[in-house]
Parts: sequence; C-alpha cells; structure tokens
Amino acid sequence: MAEKTPGGVTMEKLVSLSQRRGFIFQSSEIYGGLSSCWDYGPLGVELKRNVKEAWWRAVVQGRDDMVGLDASILMHPQTWAASGHLESFTDPLVDCKNCHQRFRPDQVLVRPVYAQDKGFLGYVSGFNTEELQNKWQELLSKHPIRTGAMRSFTVPPPEPKTLHDFLDEKIEIPCPFCNAIGQFTEPRLFNLMFKTFMGPTEEEANVVYLRPETAQGIFVNFQNVLTTTRRRLPFGIAQLGKAFRNEITTGNFIFRSREFEQMEIEYFVPPETADKCFDYWVEERRQWYLSLGMREENLRLRPHGEEELAHYAKKCYDIDYNFPMGWSELEGIANRGDYDLAQHAKHSGKEMTYFDEDSGEHIIPYIIEPSAGVDRSVLAFLCDAYDEEIAQGELRVVLHLHPSLAPYKIAVLPLSKKENLAKAAREVYDDLRQCWMVHYDDTQSIGRRYRRQDEVGTPYCVTIDFQSLEDNQVTIRERDSMNQIRVPTATLKETLAAKLAGEDLFVLPKGGQIWKEEGK
Repeated sequence: MAEKTPGGVTMEKLVSLSQRRGFIFQSSEIYGGLSSCWDYGPLGVELKRNVKEAWWRAVVQGRDDMVGLDASILMHPQTWAASGHLESFTDPLVDCKNCHQRFRPDQVLVRPVYAQDKGFLGYVSGFNTEELQNKWQELLSKHPIRTGAMRSFTVPPPEPKTLHDFLDEKIEIPCPFCNAIGQFTEPRLFNLMFKTFMGPTEEEANVVYLRPETAQGIFVNFQNVLTTTRRRLPFGIAQLGKAFRNEITTGNFIFRSREFEQMEIEYFVPPETADKCFDYWVEERRQWYLSLGMREENLRLRPHGEEELAHYAKKCYDIDYNFPMGWSELEGIANRGDYDLAQHAKHSGKEMTYFDEDSGEHIIPYIIEPSAGVDRSVLAFLCDAYDEEIAQGELRVVLHLHPSLAPYKIAVLPLSKKENLAKAAREVYDDLRQCWMVHYDDTQSIGRRYRRQDEVGTPYCVTIDFQSLEDNQVTIRERDSMNQIRVPTATLKETLAAKLAGEDLFVLPKGGQIWKEEGK
C-alpha cells in the first residue's frame, strides 16, 4: 500500500513536471523565452487535445440541440465596435515608478502584517496567496517577537484585499515586484486587443484586430447557422479556437497568458426561458468537470455581484477551481440577454431575429454563454490529478488523470531488449496503437519505467516477459492501485477496452466470456 506524503501540489512542481516530461515548454526558450507564451510538448498536446475532444463530445456530439462552428480569427473591425471592445475592452493599469513594471491593481493582493506583541508591522503585496504567505513570514522574521514565543503566536493573516481597494486611500503599499513603497502612478486605461494591419500598407484604414474572444464569430453567423440548419429555439452553437489579449499582468504558468484557447457555447433561447436555461447550464458545466474526475471539494460556484457584472450580462456565475495560488475562475456562465444580436443588428443593418412560429412574431433570442479556457482546464486537471506518495520506500509522483484525458492510455514495456522479447512486445504495441495512443518504453529497469508512466498519468502498463513467449499471456499493471493481473494476449485488447471504460473486468478466450476480476 502507498502512503500519502504531507503537502499538496504547488505551481513550481507542476512547472517542473511539465518541462521534464514534455507537457509544456516556455515559448522560444532558446532565445530567452517570450513572456506568458507557451508551447505544448508531445504529452501536453495530447492532454490538451483530449480535453477539447471530451468537451466536444459532451456539448456537440452528445446533444441534438447543438452545432459547431469555426470562425475566422481576423474579423471586420466593425465587429469590435458593435461588441463594445473598441470602447470598453480596457483595463486600468498602474506603473511602479521604481522598477517600471506595469500591472492591474485589481490583480495585486495586499495584506497587513501584525505581530502579537508589536502590533502593525506593514503591508505585503503579491499576485497570489502563496506569494503573500511567503512575504508575510519574511516580514515577521525581521521583527522577532520579544517574548520568544513560537511563530504560531503571531496573529493569523487576515483575508487579503486588492491594491485597487487602497489606491484612493493613498496608503503606502509595497510594489509586488520590487517592494518599493508607494511608488505607483495613477491608473490609466489600456486596450487589450492586439492590433495589426491587413494589406500592403500600415495605415488606419487597414487596421484589424486579433480576436479577444471567439463569441463574436458565433454572433455574426447566427443567421447563417439558423438558415442552413433550420434549427428551432432553443439551440446552441459551440466553438473551439484561439483568442488573444494583450494582458499586462500575466503569470501563474498557463493560467493567464496572451495567447490562449477557448471552449465557448452560445445557447439561444426564448427570453421567457432564459433564467431556467441559465440554471441548467451552470449545473451541466459543473457536472462535466466532475465526470472527468475532478474533486468536488476543489470546485465552487461563485455568483457575480452587481458591481462586477459585465455591461451586457444580466446574470453570471463563475465555476472556480482551487488552484495552488487560490480560488480562481475556471469557467464563466453568463446570461447575455439580447445585447449581442441587437448590437450587431444595429451596426450592420442586418436582421438578427428568430421567427417564432407559435406566436407568429420575430423575436431577438436571449443568449446563455458557458465560456471556458482550454489552457486553464488543462492546468486544473493537472493540479487535481497530481499526487505524491511513498510506495515501496520511495517517493512516487503520480497523475491520477481520467483515462479519457491521459496522454497515453497504455504503455507497452518489454522486460528485456532481447530480440525475441522485443519482437513480441512490438507486435502487442502495433496492435494496441490502432485503437489508442500507446507508448513503447524499453529503457532502464521495469520499476523505473512504471514510475515514469505514473508520473505522466498512463492508466495501464502492459509488460511482456519471457514467460509470455511460452504461455501467450501478459501482465497488466494498473496506475492508481499498482495492482497487476495476468491476461491472455488474445483478449488483451478487449480487456483494456473494458478497463478504460471503467469496468473492473478482464476477458478470457474461452467462449469470449467477460469475467469480473473478483469472480475469476
């Protein structure tokens, strides 16, 4: 039995694992890297693809009220005028006069520090709770308690506020980068869209933007989809695709970056059913994460207050995940009302209505929007799956990824590189990879190879040994329990298919019967 180790996952551990095992690399690393841009390696691209495919199966393939779309990244500039992005897609930014770093004040956490016998010691600032905790302890260490009491005798840290909460009060807060006190400029608005030019000349008439979201591509195609598919309300349009935001305050690995991928649904409904439909999609999307193995205690629903609702939103909930840096948004579900279709109708002069045959009227549907980030979902699934335990006296790092998300479903491991054994193992490998992504590994001891597969989340390893050459049986080793069973090669594929589907079964050749392991 494995023994759990104290302490949980940290961002540093995930970054190290991602780099070491080929999940995610820093973009342009040989040139010093490009800030907040990331490349998905051989394992990362499979994990990301699996997340997207699981989403598509759930929201498009598995439903009869949803169709797909893949709109262009470059759109007519008037699109962004209609959507409000040209006018309001801005962030208030401040600069530190000392280190010249620029950041959003609402993303900087601030916490006062107190000691039991000295009172207020000052403020600390940072971009996540882990950073605040380290700075809090560092400040306390510079002011030792006179009584010699243990560190636990200090006053527990209060809940942090943001720098934005303090700017009007002129309280001197340290810079999160250089710790210079009170060196901030006044907030200034900064548009987040990337601007480029279409055509041979760089002039104002040729300005276009990299889309900051995929949603607008769906809205401008509403009538096209409605006409070609003859859908009736309610129905949805789903899209996967890249989006670009010139974020100033980035960080926390792939959580917030300038180039990212979205999974968005725009679900069109009669206005009178919008509230009920909104509640449905909130729970539907929460259940999707749970169905892929995410722990319920790491998810929460957070309603937006009136002061933080987007200008177009009538109601919005975030599905938050408890990342190493604290609770942060994983997916947002918004009731956008009729704002988007009405705006595009106004700016384009085109009809954006739906003819309701029951009432005989043209209506502008309301829109329910579940919008998730692919990259954030990848990060959340990695965080949730990461585990450390002591097994057979050694540290075992294991990713308990759901089988449908695991980059490799199976690893084929010959016990030796000897030609006859390697030939048999290659035959098994070639057969299995017709059905799944399978990895072949014959380097180092079998124990080390098991550990490597545990660390990248491979659910099952198939070992071919010298006895396999005689009895035509192989060993299946299960990642989470480390249990092993011996099965006939002839029914290996059927047994693995059952196991990957979540069935605790294996298949015997006699009559093709499927047996439960406990009842073999």
